[in-house]
Amino acid sequence: MTLDEALDLCPIVAILRGVRPDEVLAHGEALLTAGVRVVETPLNSPDPFASVARLAEAFAKTMFVGAGTVLTPDQAAATASAGGRLTVSPNTDPRVIRAALAHGLEAAPGFATASEAFVALEAGARRLKLFPAASYGPGHLRQLRAVLPPEVSFWAVGGVGPDDLAAWRAAGAAAFGIGGELYRPGQAPADTLAKARRLVEALRG
Repeated sequence: MTLDEALDLCPIVAILRGVRPDEVLAHGEALLTAGVRVVETPLNSPDPFASVARLAEAFAKTMFVGAGTVLTPDQAAATASAGGRLTVSPNTDPRVIRAALAHGLEAAPGFATASEAFVALEAGARRLKLFPAASYGPGHLRQLRAVLPPEVSFWAVGGVGPDDLAAWRAAGAAAFGIGGELYRPGQAPADTLAKARRLVEALRG
């Protein structure tokens, strides 16, 4: 499954910040049951590459797995070694983008301005994560799209919840990174399932 295929099935990128390796598969199964097909483990989680490896192995054919908060080229390389296929970053760093692409990974760097977006595109990125999306709003994305290439895939990440999805889609967001509205450390997999279903229902609605 490619990233495009996964996002076509469901344009939610689940952010499991703080998840532990011993519980990550139960939450991955809950996400898959709800219909979510893309999941990232942020690197400021406990033993994150172990979680990436477990998800990548267990859901190799059904989910697109990666790491988030990837800040260095070495972390991009480690993501690939763990079996991840995606790096997501909060910032624009050409070194990280190029490293991810060199290892055959998809890269979704964070940006907030036109300057950052063009730097990311020059480095080879084709997916841009507006972060933190809630700080800028859908109107910001709408204006940026007027000057950026139409083939760029924009992700709205940071403070986005079920009630915001329609406005972001109308502004041109192709996918949504969902963290706290979907998962918080210590919650039960049943809660992850319920929150994921609410998000999926909001998309369909």
